[in-house]
Amino acid sequence: MPSPAHFRGTVAAIVDQPDDLRELRVFHKALADVNRLRIVRRLAEGPATIGDLIDTVGLSQPLVSWHVARLKAAGVVETKRTGREVFCQLRPNVFDEVAERQRILLGVSGTADPAAERLVEAH
Repeated sequence: MPSPAHFRGTVAAIVDQPDDLRELRVFHKALADVNRLRIVRRLAEGPATIGDLIDTVGLSQPLVSWHVARLKAAGVVETKRTGREVFCQLRPNVFDEVAERQRILLGVSGTADPAAERLVEAH
């Protein structure tokens, strides 16, 4: 007999998920991996080849290419092939755009609570 968790997972998969929220989920799932975060951190310094990213994260070429493809599918990274090299870069303003879209979709105000700002600054 399937477990209650299995039933919940099946029901959740059947429920129609709004495309706009699915888009946010894809973005956040792309950033939910340490190796992809390391790639993003490297690309924040400037464009890099797949070879540069291999040196940064220490993974094989197929695995780095797979991670870059996930980031590209989520709209975080752009790639351009020049001969045999693939150059990668962060999409300009991607994090600002996603933050704004997220605020709109989730109904969160863009202005921060002054008390919350002080709490963040204290840490």
